[in-house]
Amino acid sequence: MNIDIGSKVKELRNSRKMTLKDLSEQTNLSIGFLSQMERGLTAVATDSLSKIAAALGVDLSYFFSNPRRAKKCILRSYEKEVFQVQDSGFIIYHLTNEVGNKEMLPRLIELLPNNSDESLDVYPHEGEEFIYVLEGILTLVIDNENYELFPGDSAHYNSTIPHNWGNYTNKMVKFIEVNMPAYFDK
Repeated sequence: MNIDIGSKVKELRNSRKMTLKDLSEQTNLSIGFLSQMERGLTAVATDSLSKIAAALGVDLSYFFSNPRRAKKCILRSYEKEVFQVQDSGFIIYHLTNEVGNKEMLPRLIELLPNNSDESLDVYPHEGEEFIYVLEGILTLVIDNENYELFPGDSAHYNSTIPHNWGNYTNKMVKFIEVNMPAYFDK
């Protein structure tokens, strides 16, 4: 909660081209305190937040509203929420606030280590898929052929071709996956 309030204060302050010094002078709060509050390192009392709200020209309730309602097209890194955790060892984060309203579904996937020699079950589905590896070595199976993808590597293919991905290393693999149209049953 502290980081949400602090980031809103900073965003408002910057949009109004105010420095920390300017805000400090208008609120009688120290520059050091304001800086820590903007970074989520300290809590802020309601009366102090009320002074900040007045100086920034917003209602106090602004700091307690859901940021996703204000700007649906923007998803801040600290707003990212876990969408799904699978038994097979991966965690999925949606990289959008508007999952149901778009054709494309961008996701961050963290694939946990799995040293198993089991072959991956491949499956087709409607659409197309794009993968970009951020960290680790991803094993991608497309039409029963294995490919090892390293950080910076990408793949773009028709999802109607049987495919799947796995992690056969002892380190986490992180990658961006974009499905079009949005596909949820992975």
